[in-house]
Amino acid sequence: MKQNPNKLWLVVLALGWLCDFLFWQQSLGVNFAIFAMACLIGAFYLLLSDGLRPHRTSLILVPLFIFFSAVTFIRAEPMTTFLSFTFTLLTLTILTITYLGGRWLQYTLADYLSKTALLIINMIVRPIQFSLDVRKAQAESGIKSSKYNFMPILRGLIIALPIVAIFASLLSSADVVFGQRLDDFIELFKLENLPEYIFRLIYILVIGYALAGVVLYASSESKDEKLIGEDKPTIPPFLGFTESSIILGSVIILFAIFVVIQFQYFFGGETNINVEGYTYAEYARNGFGELVTVAFFALLMLLTLSAITKRATESQRKIYSGLGVALVALLLVMLVSAFQRLNLYEAAYGFSRIRTYTHVFLIWLGLLLVATIVLEMLRKERLFAIAMLIASFGFAISLPLLNVDAFIVNQNIKRELTQPNAVDLDSQYFIELSDDAVPALVDALHSSTLPDSVHEKVVAALACIRYEREQQKRYDEEDDDEYSWQEFHLSRFYADVALSSVRAEIDTYQVDDDESWNPIIITPSGVKFNCYSYYYD
Repeated sequence: MKQNPNKLWLVVLALGWLCDFLFWQQSLGVNFAIFAMACLIGAFYLLLSDGLRPHRTSLILVPLFIFFSAVTFIRAEPMTTFLSFTFTLLTLTILTITYLGGRWLQYTLADYLSKTALLIINMIVRPIQFSLDVRKAQAESGIKSSKYNFMPILRGLIIALPIVAIFASLLSSADVVFGQRLDDFIELFKLENLPEYIFRLIYILVIGYALAGVVLYASSESKDEKLIGEDKPTIPPFLGFTESSIILGSVIILFAIFVVIQFQYFFGGETNINVEGYTYAEYARNGFGELVTVAFFALLMLLTLSAITKRATESQRKIYSGLGVALVALLLVMLVSAFQRLNLYEAAYGFSRIRTYTHVFLIWLGLLLVATIVLEMLRKERLFAIAMLIASFGFAISLPLLNVDAFIVNQNIKRELTQPNAVDLDSQYFIELSDDAVPALVDALHSSTLPDSVHEKVVAALACIRYEREQQKRYDEEDDDEYSWQEFHLSRFYADVALSSVRAEIDTYQVDDDESWNPIIITPSGVKFNCYSYYYD
């Protein structure tokens, strides 16, 4: 890129302009995925044109990057979209810091943290250093700047523009005639939004500058010739085997006593709840968070002890691994207990977002525990970071594949049909869900086994959803703020199509919106349905 620095600046400034075009006064939709893919393509173009090919291991990240960026406009459920944005940036970061070396599978947590910090520093410093290096190289070789080098002109205009604007403002205040002429000039060129244009130009330049730093880092600093602690541990083991064994053994004994005493309580189900005098909610809630917290900190303790414990002989290594296996086995029993509590709670009260997240999280946490002890037995402790990364990716991938809000709708309706003695279906909760839930609600209406009472609740929920969407659309039209193509979201599109397909049935339900803060849906049978769950008795 030093031979043709203009190409770098043209590409990154074009990406900065694209960011402004896609996001200025626009809500998030397909624009994020377009910008993310444009950044990836632009970076690959610059690097490949300089003969810098990515390591084949780093290319594994590209499909993940495409998947997460696409999910941002496919799913509307909040946690799913948040994780999609986060992991899109995470995969791009890992791809940047390992573009040439491709050793991200062997990174430790220290490698990830140090490389990320170095990337941030390079985003700030590297573009300036690159410009200085280009000038120095041209001066040493005696080559004059090309007549097509527009960068000095661009820099001059960028510096001059705010200075001229400040002086013009002062002079217009000093002289009425000059101020009038200046106003006429601004009106002639439609520059009444000049402060906005200046602000947008500044952040376009900032984004372009940061992207230049990312590309320059990938081109020269991503070789991974040496990793932290690869030759020798960063912190040499200092704790004796006896001390660590006592610590692990004590915790194992405590966990074993807890599991033995509570074993019937863990798996006894409804019978034990009645014996102990607990309700479903108390049984599910009491201790659930504590069990997950214990599992987390016990895992952290095991990893810390593995890093600092001296194991001089083979027998010591085997004993330590055996203690680790026992600890993880007991932790898995506790996680199964937490899972059982959650199942009972869901059977009684239905699914919610937080319960669904927790369900998926417990599965991946259990797999991470198993992977941790396997790595300990194989003496591959350095690979724990990648095991944790894979578990994190697995959790983030599971949510969009599951389609959380649609899953909640399907499971709660199924529970209403199969467990008539459980708490009644909370159809108000459906209104709080995202557009992902609407197609699932419409699909449920087409089921021939749906009882009339449940059918009525589902249609009432859809009527509330449609009412709220129409209200929002009316407000947007008044504010001249209709959705643009940059804000296109596939979930919203599918929800619109699904609602249109049952419009005739929804129209049979009346809307009482005398008090707009609490619209009420009146079913054909005369039942009143509040659209806001906090008004529901």
